[in-house]
Amino acid sequence: MKLFGTDGVRGLAGKKLDAMTAMRLAMAAGIYFRAHSKTNKILVGKDTRKSGYMIETAIVAGLTAVGYDVVQIGPMPTPAIAFLTEDMRCDAGIMISASHNPFFDNGIKFFDGSGNKLAEADEREIEEIYFNLDLIQHNQKTGLDIGSAKRIDDVIGRYIVHIKNSFPKELTLKGLRVVLDVANGAAYKVAPTVFSELGAEIIVLNDEPNGSNINENCGALHPESLTTEVKKLRADIGFAFDGDADRLVVVDEKGTVVDGDALLGVLASYLDDNNMLSKKAIVTTVMSNAALDDYLNKHKIALKRSNVGDKYVLEMMKEHGINFGGEQSGHIIFSDFSKTGDGLVSALQVSACLLKSGKKASEIFGKIKPYPQKLTNLKIVQKRPLDQISGIKELESELEKLHIRSLFRYSGTENLIRLLLEGKDENLVAQKMEEVEKFFLKALNE
Repeated sequence: MKLFGTDGVRGLAGKKLDAMTAMRLAMAAGIYFRAHSKTNKILVGKDTRKSGYMIETAIVAGLTAVGYDVVQIGPMPTPAIAFLTEDMRCDAGIMISASHNPFFDNGIKFFDGSGNKLAEADEREIEEIYFNLDLIQHNQKTGLDIGSAKRIDDVIGRYIVHIKNSFPKELTLKGLRVVLDVANGAAYKVAPTVFSELGAEIIVLNDEPNGSNINENCGALHPESLTTEVKKLRADIGFAFDGDADRLVVVDEKGTVVDGDALLGVLASYLDDNNMLSKKAIVTTVMSNAALDDYLNKHKIALKRSNVGDKYVLEMMKEHGINFGGEQSGHIIFSDFSKTGDGLVSALQVSACLLKSGKKASEIFGKIKPYPQKLTNLKIVQKRPLDQISGIKELESELEKLHIRSLFRYSGTENLIRLLLEGKDENLVAQKMEEVEKFFLKALNE
């Protein structure tokens, strides 16, 4: 049985992710981190879901049972946990969040002592310990060897200072009218504080979390109310975060949601113009639009593509010494300022780009027009290795001759194949998608 998915352990709180699972997982993680222990401290944070109380308590019980001291900091963004784990010299950090999922889901993400997400090999080791009941029982402590726990409420200041330091010292947000949608999530205190302290005139939406309204018709997943408010209030720009604030959606002054690839492209050229882009290259995923390639080519910036998932983006960034990358969904990584995607860092860099350009948001982000894409999720009976499907190479070759980019990949959790076609001729893309669907229905359902 596999516990970890693409981003930690996630599932329906109280069912797949119940108190027993969380406690045993914490014990397993504690045993794993013990082998590399320097300070015997583990940091634990969470978003604003009601189930966070249950899971946090279970995690604290599990960690203290195997002898770890626990520092609890309450609701904070996921990137804050990454930063504070290293800043407070902890052996590891744990974030309790299901990110953009509905409130009834929850998840557990792990960071090492340097604030990095765990590699798959590390996750496998924790899984092996989790399923080794004898090892878990043998490592439980007694007497004075049992760990302690304490809650610290003032670490938010450390993270705010860190975030503000990512903003150019010569700039101020004074005169900029900004609408913030904090999704009733982990950024509900931090985001307004950062922007107001830097001088912006702010209007804040969805900043009253009640345990069940996180991501509910708001934030990065539902920017509709943000688009309305930006236009109504004649704001310069709008920012929407998801539940754990590692993701950002931008709305220009006309109330238009900025395309994720346009955001990456403009930020890349902004960094390059200011001598802040290492290797003159960025990393994005296989899902990014070819219009981004064309834009970057004009600016002589190289683009490298990783598998889908921000941790794969970060792995490739490290491998090639690149300091900027992200996903079109809004996970953007400025590795000079953060170990993971950070919506607040991204929002401040967008603000700096806007101020230095002296133009309106719609002008600078309207430079990249995505080519038409068609994305289909197709239910299938079996997942045969794609390279063993007869005729697939010929299909891909035909699409390439028509200047249509294709991407076929299986879902990691369901019997689905995800089909992506992209080209400059929208009608041709739609026509070819019908043919592609028929091909895979026949190949994978017989």
